[in-house]
Amino acid sequence: MNNKKIKISKTIALSNDLPLAVIAGPCVIESERCALLLAEKLAKITEALKVPFIFKASYDKANRSSIDSYRGLGIDKGLKILAKIKKDFGLAVLTDVHNEQQAADAAQVADIIQIPAFLSRQTDLIRACAETGKPVNIKKGQFLAPQDMLNVIKKCEYYGNKNISLTERGASFGYHNLVVDFRGIEIMKRFGYPVIFDATHSVQLPGGAGNKSSGDREFVLPLAKAASAIGVAALFLEVHENPDKALSDGANSVNLKDFKNIIELAKAFDEVIK
Repeated sequence: MNNKKIKISKTIALSNDLPLAVIAGPCVIESERCALLLAEKLAKITEALKVPFIFKASYDKANRSSIDSYRGLGIDKGLKILAKIKKDFGLAVLTDVHNEQQAADAAQVADIIQIPAFLSRQTDLIRACAETGKPVNIKKGQFLAPQDMLNVIKKCEYYGNKNISLTERGASFGYHNLVVDFRGIEIMKRFGYPVIFDATHSVQLPGGAGNKSSGDREFVLPLAKAASAIGVAALFLEVHENPDKALSDGANSVNLKDFKNIIELAKAFDEVIK
């Protein structure tokens, strides 16, 4: 199997056979102050652990359960904050886009553009992201089999971009529930592109709280260890200083105080397997 290496920045590359990288940050930017403080703390932890780190945050959450749910600060304010995080801390950043018009703007700041799971088959969105020339992280739809992601890859390649990574984030399983089939990670690794494991969205319970999603964050650690033990390019974690007060995805977000322990253990498994 040819494991492709996707260069993200001068110091970070993703590949299934390179040491584990970490993609982490809040689900959504709640304020500039909160985003900068969290980025600084995550950067210090990952630097001490010698783990490649990419900061992630959304400027807008366009697929919230309820019309009353907090969506974010919007693309203009959000991208300015992400640009400041890049400048102040020297970090690579990832953010997601929800329509074709956002792709070019996001590419001016983001080192990786992410296509959300619900939009993973949207050809025009894939084209817009691919044509920016930036690395594109495509989350596997909750409704897709892992084999289906090969068709998604071919769309991105068709539009001239082979800087692709795929993210496993669980599959729909009955009402308000997701499950992770670890065979899917191995299947997607056969395509050669880096495979990322989203350990926090995988424990989400979509719509489980009626007008918002719920989640079981207690299972983040065992799933992160399991994914690291079979070898992935990176772990994806939503992190918050006070998850119970988070404005989005708090129930499945990692508490900042637990972040270091999760990464230490995942790194140990990764070093053994690779």
